[in-house]
Amino acid sequence: MASLAGIFSLKGEALDGCGEQVGRMLERMRHRGPDNETVRTLPDRHGALGANEINLVPERTCAASLARPPFVLFDGEVFSERVPGQYDVELFRESYQKHGRDCFSLLDGRYACAVADEGEVILARDAVGARPLFYGSERGLFCFSTEMKGLIDHIRFDVHELPPGHIYSTREGLKPFASFTPEVPQPDTLEEAAGILRQLLIEAVQRRMPGVGGVALSGGIDSSIIAAIAKEYNPDLQLFTGTIDKAPGPDLDNAILMARFLGLEHNLHIYRITDSDITETIPRAVWHLESFDEDCISGIISNYCVARMAKEYTSVVLVGEGADELFGGYRMVLKNPAVVDDAHREQLAQKLLDIAYNTALRRLDRAWMANAVVYQPPFLDAKVVTFAQRIPMDWKIHGERQIEKFVLREAFRDMLPEKIANREKLRFAMGVGTDDVMDSLVSEVIDPEEKKNRPASAYGMPFATFKELLYYDEFLKLFPPAYEKQTVRWDPFK
Repeated sequence: MASLAGIFSLKGEALDGCGEQVGRMLERMRHRGPDNETVRTLPDRHGALGANEINLVPERTCAASLARPPFVLFDGEVFSERVPGQYDVELFRESYQKHGRDCFSLLDGRYACAVADEGEVILARDAVGARPLFYGSERGLFCFSTEMKGLIDHIRFDVHELPPGHIYSTREGLKPFASFTPEVPQPDTLEEAAGILRQLLIEAVQRRMPGVGGVALSGGIDSSIIAAIAKEYNPDLQLFTGTIDKAPGPDLDNAILMARFLGLEHNLHIYRITDSDITETIPRAVWHLESFDEDCISGIISNYCVARMAKEYTSVVLVGEGADELFGGYRMVLKNPAVVDDAHREQLAQKLLDIAYNTALRRLDRAWMANAVVYQPPFLDAKVVTFAQRIPMDWKIHGERQIEKFVLREAFRDMLPEKIANREKLRFAMGVGTDDVMDSLVSEVIDPEEKKNRPASAYGMPFATFKELLYYDEFLKLFPPAYEKQTVRWDPFK
């Protein structure tokens, strides 16, 4: 919904031009909020903070409350009860004034936020981490920004991502907080679990429907379920999917099948990704993703193209992300020989959720927000997440055939075509069809044998394949070398 930025003197000194500096930080993230910009220089010019905003309704959608202290920036949404018409940022500010830092454990929502109050800056990020936030301090300055690119002028080495479920204070440093945990039932049988899950997910979609104009429909079971539910609340729902033009992956046929099943085939918009789309988008992909990890680059390119198309129709879409992490979608990981018992498997499942932002969600966030389209992930609703953690693993990966996401399939089988209800999971890039195409196109620029001469980055991260040589070279054109330390691999075993 917004991009946030701030700069503060850690020595209590006046900072000349700090408002203009925050304006430049926000300019690098204008894509996340092209409708409004708000910048406030704090009393005594000890710092400034500001936000870019997307208007999700005809009226202004505010992400900043800067008229009086505590000064608040808020990127995200809160689902707690409120006065009719009250903005999320106002509800958050009210909660902070009433409960102080305890408010972060009381809020039902997905957010990253900043509070400046009595000479202290506090940053916080919800437990799932669907909204990013980075910070750092150098030469007596403390800066924060929704994306790392906002920090480039001020922080060259000491950049950090605020971990999900943590608070950072300029007085007390980094600390975790107890995440909001709603009350949900404890299921006694698989059938009961499927019924409760169905109701909770329907409610999660319904809460997110205001402003939603479409669904990112891959054709997999997760996004198909979200589309089926959302269609009940918006019969004219738009559906968006992408495929490689010269070599479509299996996702396309399934997306078409689901659209016909819903009677929305005329509302299905297909972006057919060409070779030129890919080659022209690679530098933008690195800039927006702020990473050179090849899996994430492959994923963001298709998401970026689809999001650019979707922006012509809506500023808010529903997505199916989160279901794999919650319901055993990574069957081959959870049944890996390295997993020694059920307790280890449960720990590994939690790790998959913990690293979700740095992999699937980061790719999703940067691609859709690069086009000023807000994505809403109903599977990451607090009640759905809490309930999923109470479902035994053998109801998620079930039976002799070890069917992944079994309880989820059973909960929504009647709302899906049989082919999709029984479909096995594919890696995102494989389903869209980007894997082989990326190999071919990048090999025209980088000799695959070059990896033997350049096995690792400057800070020692081994390159996964020769493709990352090209992505890394692009990365160094755009960011300070130390920023590469924020590139994270998808490896739940580490």
